[in-house]
Amino acid sequence: MALTTLALLAFAFSLDLLVGEPRNAAHPVAWFGRLVGAVDREWSADERRQRFVGVGIAFVFPLVPAVIAGGLVSVGLAVEPLAGAVVAGVVLFLTISLRSLLELTDEVVAATDGDLETARERVRGLVGRDASALSSGELRSAAVESAAENLSDGLVATMLPFALLAPVSLPLAAAVAAWVKGVNTLDSMLGYPSKPIGTASARLDDAVMWIPSRLTAGAIAVAAGDPLALRQARPCAKTTSSPNAGWPMATIAHVLSVRLVKPDVYELNPAGGLPTLEDSQRAITVVGLAAVVAVLIAAVGAIAIETIAAGLESSTLETPVSVAVEQLESVATSEAEPLARKNVVVGP
Repeated sequence: MALTTLALLAFAFSLDLLVGEPRNAAHPVAWFGRLVGAVDREWSADERRQRFVGVGIAFVFPLVPAVIAGGLVSVGLAVEPLAGAVVAGVVLFLTISLRSLLELTDEVVAATDGDLETARERVRGLVGRDASALSSGELRSAAVESAAENLSDGLVATMLPFALLAPVSLPLAAAVAAWVKGVNTLDSMLGYPSKPIGTASARLDDAVMWIPSRLTAGAIAVAAGDPLALRQARPCAKTTSSPNAGWPMATIAHVLSVRLVKPDVYELNPAGGLPTLEDSQRAITVVGLAAVVAVLIAAVGAIAIETIAAGLESSTLETPVSVAVEQLESVATSEAEPLARKNVVVGP
């Protein structure tokens, strides 16, 4: 099963690099987004009631893609194991996005060299901040920050649980990957301070992304050959409003020795200067290498889970057998003792 998991990780990752994300209208995430958009309104003038409705949305909505994904894989496995595995690989592919992230980041960075209007327009696909007054350095900062943060959201957060669960159950692995993507999408659409209905979604996303964000920061440090960047990033990582986003962003800031800034909100590695064109291009390379590191970590996790599961299964099978052998030996000994006594020869 571990080999199947490794093959599916390679399949999904390669498919993303070769094909990229499907067009928005055809992407299941876009379908889910339309579903979320239908409830993104003021259900009550009372803020508390809005938050209460938001709890229901955060609990129920991510289950929709999870049930669909798990169900499709289960049906595929029932028809033909290979078909089920392929469906699981496609589900994983639809929950990750690396090529599109790197391409858009590269477009923004390139445009900052003489075409700021295009850069300001294109950066909207990466960040939600007002870019109308951002300088070239600030635009590059926004692009680099987003590339690092979205590596966590767009790859690590779904690939890691898939890798850990696939050796146990492919339907469960696909369902959890789809569920995480649903949680991320809810947060990106509703998780703003101005939207009480999205408070629960934001809190759920914070919990789900705790491990992936820190693992992503580690992958960035390893990819850059600078493990000390993690230690340096710790103080800066806590200055962002998100308990998670600051980790990959602060790590890449220290890896590049640059200052990443969101005006009037946070400043990461303030001792550095804003990223240059060369710094930003290096950032894209580092994020790409960090993605490979993250995939390797997921693969190692899958092998470890398979090994542990095999060991547990082996011990479970051996225990009844050993007990049965001991019982047979006990019976044989108890029956042999009387026979031995009858055969004892007493000398004259």
